[in-house]
Amino acid sequence: MELLLLSRALRLSRLRLFCLLEAATLLILLLVAVPMKHLAGLPWAVSLMGPLHGLVFLGFCWKVVNAATLEDVSQRMGFKLVLFACLPGGGFYSWKLLDREPASP
Repeated sequence: MELLLLSRALRLSRLRLFCLLEAATLLILLLVAVPMKHLAGLPWAVSLMGPLHGLVFLGFCWKVVNAATLEDVSQRMGFKLVLFACLPGGGFYSWKLLDREPASP
């Protein structure tokens, strides 16, 4: 049973990491790459950050579905996590929200 809890804790910590990565890439895309494209005429910034953020977002969604399937988080919590990921800075709130998840299933 202890190994199972450790495994769940590891899965939740990886999900929290993906929350941070997703939030950071979205903010970099919106606050750095898009202004570089429109104000400085450097479209390569969006060409680089757009797909990178998309890949991280898909990985995040995969982790959320995996966590909900394994009952690490409730389906309602999974829905909230994906919803907050669509908001700039919402991933940071999700990271904090996952910190409050109980240690036992």
